[in-house]
Amino acid sequence: MMAHHRLASTPDTIRFGMFDAAFDPVLTVASGDSVTFECVSGGVEVMPPTGSPHAIPAALQAIHDSKPERIGPHILTGPVAIAGAEPGDTLEVRIEAIEPNNDWGYCAVRPLAGTIPEDFPERYVSHIAVDRARGVCKPEWGPELPLAPFFGTMGVAPPARYGRLSSREPREHGGNMDNKELVAGSTLYLPVWVPGANFSVGDGHGRQGDGEVCVNALEMGLTGTFTFILHKAADIGAFAWPRAETPTHYILMGFNEDLDLAMKQALRQTIDFIIARSSLTRVQAYQFCSLAVDFRVTQTVNGEKGVHALLKKGLLF
Repeated sequence: MMAHHRLASTPDTIRFGMFDAAFDPVLTVASGDSVTFECVSGGVEVMPPTGSPHAIPAALQAIHDSKPERIGPHILTGPVAIAGAEPGDTLEVRIEAIEPNNDWGYCAVRPLAGTIPEDFPERYVSHIAVDRARGVCKPEWGPELPLAPFFGTMGVAPPARYGRLSSREPREHGGNMDNKELVAGSTLYLPVWVPGANFSVGDGHGRQGDGEVCVNALEMGLTGTFTFILHKAADIGAFAWPRAETPTHYILMGFNEDLDLAMKQALRQTIDFIIARSSLTRVQAYQFCSLAVDFRVTQTVNGEKGVHALLKKGLLF
């Protein structure tokens, strides 16, 4: 029987800014089970000042008070192991629901970061009110904007040979992909690199534009429910990079510190995907990409930049 689990962000269930194949899981579930993650967001350096109308959530304050080891910028809840997962398998992550769990978020500019850091050398943090009932946010300095929540960081444990990694850079294990298409109703597919897969999630975004140019989206606490389906290697075919789908599109992704190379990777992933599912030759798939596939800049701020391809369902298969 499929089970549902709940996992809160606590000092014992989070890792601050890191992925590592050596981390023990905080929960083990079966394929077909679902897990609701109650995630928090933000280090002490971006919290509202004393006297602000925005209160720091108790769960987040408890994590700050515990002074956890920190490498990268994201508070990640997990990892959660899926029983029976082995390297070479594929983990299907169905994103069932995502809801804000806080009434504010932040967006920050910091020195030496972002797409044009030379133009913005000073720290500037905005604390942005969120109206969860109406599904909107409003910066003090700007217009009201609709929410479109998603998790910027979702990933399994990386290959063991990498050791401990910062959560900043997306890689073949997923991680900080910052892909705003991965809202509720979409599905993420991740290659499994270690026994159990060891999935972690965090970096809640209330909304974001493609590019995420100043480093941050609307960073905030989100609660997300995910269903995990394990595919053995023979069932789905092994692949080395994350991919996804929405109700309307297939999504292929590329990551590289050079945006041109990220584009080439996303394109090659798309060509491989097309020829695996159709009778097109490789050159025909290349032409089809030019005719019918949209390639977008996912983000330009995570060291490894991102490009994602959107292939509309029904055009080929």
